[in-house]
Amino acid sequence: MSDTERARDILKDLRQSIDNFDAVLIHTLAERFRCTQKVGELKARYDLPPADPDREARQIERLRRLADEAGMDPDFAEKFLTFIIREVIRHHEAIASKGTGQ
Repeated sequence: MSDTERARDILKDLRQSIDNFDAVLIHTLAERFRCTQKVGELKARYDLPPADPDREARQIERLRRLADEAGMDPDFAEKFLTFIIREVIRHHEAIASKGTGQ
């Protein structure tokens, strides 16, 4: 087997691992959104605001710390979580406007 063929085999294995991690991420995010959906319904039922800036700040700091400990760029982790938080708030606002928390 040539070096190029070995490299292609390694690349194939690495890409399979990446595909598996992508699936884990999607399933984990789906589970997270199911949980935040319940949070949104509870907030709507009790007329609580869709956003919680104090909790969001704590979560961002927590994820930055975890990212740093894992050898990952904390700025990337913050951007990622900020994106998720914005989406969750959007869902919570939609729930509140529909009155589905009742």
